[in-house]
Amino acid sequence: MDNLNLTTLQRGQTMVNDVAIDAFAAGFRGSLLTSKDMDYNEARAIWNAMIDRRPGLIARCAGAADVVRAVRFARDNNLLVSVRGGGHGIAGNAVCEGGIVIDLSAMKSVRVDPQTKRARIEPGATLADVDKETLAFGLVLPTGINSTTGIAGLTLGGGFGWLTRKFGLTLDNLLSVDVVTADGELVKASETERPDLFWALRGGGGNFGVVTSFEFKLNPLNPEVLAGLVVHPFADAEKVLREYRQALEAAPDELTCWVVMRQAPPLPFLPAEWHGKEILVLAMCYCGDIAAGEKAAARLRAIGNPIADVVGPVPFTGWQQAFDPLLTPGARNYWKSQDFASLSDAAIDVLLNAVRKLPGPECEIFIGHVGGAAGRVPTEATAFPQRSSHFVMNVHARWRETGMDGSCIDWARELFEATKPHSVGTAYINFMPEDETDRVESAYGANYSRLAEIKRRYDPNNLFRMNQNVKPTAAVRAA
Repeated sequence: MDNLNLTTLQRGQTMVNDVAIDAFAAGFRGSLLTSKDMDYNEARAIWNAMIDRRPGLIARCAGAADVVRAVRFARDNNLLVSVRGGGHGIAGNAVCEGGIVIDLSAMKSVRVDPQTKRARIEPGATLADVDKETLAFGLVLPTGINSTTGIAGLTLGGGFGWLTRKFGLTLDNLLSVDVVTADGELVKASETERPDLFWALRGGGGNFGVVTSFEFKLNPLNPEVLAGLVVHPFADAEKVLREYRQALEAAPDELTCWVVMRQAPPLPFLPAEWHGKEILVLAMCYCGDIAAGEKAAARLRAIGNPIADVVGPVPFTGWQQAFDPLLTPGARNYWKSQDFASLSDAAIDVLLNAVRKLPGPECEIFIGHVGGAAGRVPTEATAFPQRSSHFVMNVHARWRETGMDGSCIDWARELFEATKPHSVGTAYINFMPEDETDRVESAYGANYSRLAEIKRRYDPNNLFRMNQNVKPTAAVRAA
């Protein structure tokens, strides 16, 4: 088999000879796509429309054996590798230029065992797929807030959302994984089998292999929760944020409340005169007894003079999809993120000043309220480092026209720099764009050196580098 040098790769084409590709295809149960195939452009498109890459080969895997075969093919031919689950990652690492995409999106099985309260989930499943199966049995896995997100990238990077304070991060509920390592072997990792690899996979992203199956513990949940939005005029935002901060000091783990600041979309419950104007939204969810939730949320709902309050009992599956219409694929997206231990007055001033300069109608700032159960896990217990942060800021620049690239990206970067003095220094890697590779080491903090050593043992040649990359120890020392 001819050895492919990365410098010979052509845009949208792979230079591996036909004999090698035919041999690969002969034992492949899924489908292989090149730029000549009708489905190629659809297969290479991902959620963030800023990413426009043309891989040489897209290997749509039907199962773990296909993944093994694809990894070995990539390794033997020195191909650049990207791994696609849901294709939702902001950095766009699900697709590469010129190399091979190991596409897991067809591997969507979700199998629930209600007796053991466990689920076996394949990496192509979305959060909607997971919720549909688990909640049918009155069980839930804590995940994110957008139902089209893929379970694989979410879990490997952390995973937080409405249930995090009660049940921990998604990765805190992970029991084991089946993973194809860089040497093309399918292995199991858990607390008792390859515990070092299992530690790294819980927060280390896609650096250590291709996960073909996740085993999770599930948690009991009433299918109906108390959830909804309280919408405030932006003119009241400073007062609302300060009272919001105080109200959360005594919040039970069952209660989560996030802040969104943006121009008002044309929501049916908002008066038309507010559409397009700056607003502050408190988005809350109580995952317990509804009557207890009403009491727990009362202080938050009593803040200020809201334009609308649409908090009430709703099916959790519906609440999980409430933000989907605002996060559809096809828009250009650029994010910046910070972790905060608290929302200081100075930080609030910076945030409010940025909202006054929103560069477009879909741009927003949201503050995720975390802590609770997730914050009681020791920092060193998993690769995920930011256990002490109580709030996660995501500066979400989102727009449609390429002519807005400069203004939207500059706005996000300026706010990121302005909030640095108020942050704890770590970062949520799932919120980091492709140009933040220099931030990876600081994002992991004290856990980085251990991650780099595990990377050296499992992927010394850095085959899996289309990610927020942890370089193998040897490479770190040589730099």
